[in-house]
Amino acid sequence: MRETALIWAREVDSSLPVVLSESLSAADAAVMETFVVPRYLSLYADLMLEMRLVGEGARVAHLGCRTGYPDGLLFERIAGVSVVGVDSSPAALELARSKAAARGEAPLEYHEVYLFPTGLDEGTFSHVISLHPVGTGQDRLELFSEATRLLYEGGQALIAMPLRGSFQEVGDLLKEYALKHDQGEFGNAVEMAMATRPTIETISEEIEVAGLVDVDVEIRATTLPFDSGRAFFEDPIARLLIFPELCASIGVDELEEPLAYVRDAVDKYWSEGRFDLTLNLGCASARRY
Repeated sequence: MRETALIWAREVDSSLPVVLSESLSAADAAVMETFVVPRYLSLYADLMLEMRLVGEGARVAHLGCRTGYPDGLLFERIAGVSVVGVDSSPAALELARSKAAARGEAPLEYHEVYLFPTGLDEGTFSHVISLHPVGTGQDRLELFSEATRLLYEGGQALIAMPLRGSFQEVGDLLKEYALKHDQGEFGNAVEMAMATRPTIETISEEIEVAGLVDVDVEIRATTLPFDSGRAFFEDPIARLLIFPELCASIGVDELEEPLAYVRDAVDKYWSEGRFDLTLNLGCASARRY
């Protein structure tokens, strides 16, 4: 898609605009809400909600809101909260609006936005949140900069994402593919992508560069179980979030052959046993002063 291609192209030409998120079809939006949210995105949301500053009357900007999760949880847990979500996927936004409408008069609103800056009013939000943003270091900097712009003084940004060490099993198999197929350049790109995935230190530095302070990063190590290697490869979590994340971090727009190798490898190595994917869940909290 054009939006995703632009993200990858920025690795070559930094003058291209930063895209907010990849679009989703109506079917994929429904799959994300039904399967990806409760089993995967909820892990990041739980950590994010633990780190939020408590207070009534919060006004929250949700960048890359997808289907509007965890906005409903914010509405249930924070008295007087209002949420403004932005995303580039019309199908995902339609689902988010339908969920909001089912809550009656809940102050949840959603807007179709493709690029940063979003056009939301500057300095008018108590919180800015983003769950599992996909992109490069430069894309993250643009996200953090937009969070800084939107927050009023004392406001809190909460960004949850996989940190270094996540998806290590897939990274190892991609390096195995590069070695067996004499793809040294690709192998180096994979090695670099895994080695430069954000850590507590690097994500703190990026956030401070964007103008936020009082940075605190929490990390929670866990694994995500799948019945088998093939079950992982066919799961919408892999297709909708993990593989796009790997594409963006490696800096290529086509992983068809390497992922075909990964599919065959996981089917062979974990044909009957459970496949556990390593996750280092991270959430960064920062303030604007």
